[in-house]
Amino acid sequence: MTSKTAQNAQETLMADFQTLVRDTEKLLEHTASLAGDQADELRSKIHDSLLRARETLKLTEDSLRERGQAALGVTEEYVQSNPWRSVGIAAGVGLLIGLLAGRR
Repeated sequence: MTSKTAQNAQETLMADFQTLVRDTEKLLEHTASLAGDQADELRSKIHDSLLRARETLKLTEDSLRERGQAALGVTEEYVQSNPWRSVGIAAGVGLLIGLLAGRR
C-alpha cells in the first residue's frame, strides 16, 4: 500500500513537472514575437533551462524506478525466504493500526 502511495505521489509530481515544462515552452513560443537582443537572450536561457530540466527529470525518473525495482526485489526475496515472519509482521502492524484507529 505504501508503494502505491509513493508511486502515485511520484506520478503526480512527474505530471506536474511535465505540465510546467509544457507551459514554459508555450511561453517561450509566445515570446518569439518580441524583438531585440534581450528577448533573444531570454529565449535562449529559457530553452537551455528547459533542456536541463528535462534531462534532470529523466535521470530522476530512471533513478526512482531502479530504486523501486530494487526495493521490490529485496522485499519479495525476504517474504519468500521468511513467510511466517512476514505474516507475523503484517499481523502486528495490522493490530497496531487497529488499536490506533479504535482510540479515535
